[in-house]
Amino acid sequence: MKIFIDTADLDEIRLACSWGIVDGATTNPSLIKRAVDKRGGRITMEDYIAEILRTVPGPVSLEVIALKEREMVDQARMLYKKFSPHGSVAIKIPVNPSMEGGVNEFDGLKAIKQLSEEKIPTNATLIMTPEQALLATKAGAMYVSPFAGRVDDYIREKLGMRSGVDFRKEDYFDPDQLKSILERKFAESLGETKSISQPYPRKDLREILDAGHDNGVYSGVDLVRRILKTLGNYGYRTEVIAASIRNSRQAREVAELGVHIATVPFSVLKEMIQHPKTTQGIKDFTADIVPSYEELFR
Repeated sequence: MKIFIDTADLDEIRLACSWGIVDGATTNPSLIKRAVDKRGGRITMEDYIAEILRTVPGPVSLEVIALKEREMVDQARMLYKKFSPHGSVAIKIPVNPSMEGGVNEFDGLKAIKQLSEEKIPTNATLIMTPEQALLATKAGAMYVSPFAGRVDDYIREKLGMRSGVDFRKEDYFDPDQLKSILERKFAESLGETKSISQPYPRKDLREILDAGHDNGVYSGVDLVRRILKTLGNYGYRTEVIAASIRNSRQAREVAELGVHIATVPFSVLKEMIQHPKTTQGIKDFTADIVPSYEELFR
């Protein structure tokens, strides 16, 4: 699995690259602005982005801000022309840039198609369903980015849980445990009646059946799994980027699926290297060093 660092902070990027684990980076306009503002006007946004590209040993995703096909294509061309001399650029295009079912629902796909024909690499972003990933792939996207963490949030919110109150975004979401709870609740609500058709007219039973998933997708990791299977069925060369990774367990689980890329925040990279018994082992190893062995290194 390739690892893209999900940050625009050059200090974090340089440090992570020094570890020898970074294969690329993903950014967004707000992350870049925040990083530039930290430097108090000592560098322009254009120079800052160029420096990110010179630092990262692989593709860097840069995002358009328009929502209409023609404007997205023009912005993508500008970004690619301006920054590709400094490194490998991929352009982030929203798979569906419409708000509330507007007329531009398919403008993201149209932009991806046009840019693909011009050999400009695209990263279809804000993927929340396998269907969206399939359409973006068929339009010619080089990468598709399912947002695993946001899907976990959405499912929890459907259950009435509140972010920051009932769960933190970095908390691991366990769909198997939730399925078990819902199955028990369904069996208790169903009672002794064994009619197969009973759940359909009963609102309480239908609510249980509909809870805990998003149209048959049970977690962000499940979303990534379904996309890999769907695209793999047809031999597409589009790479899947597991995005919105919130914790090390989620990173591990998408790696177990064989995802091509995970884009991981700096904090999660640090979490991935840690374990209490590793720390304890280092303390034990250090305590075991005898003077005669230490002399070998002098």
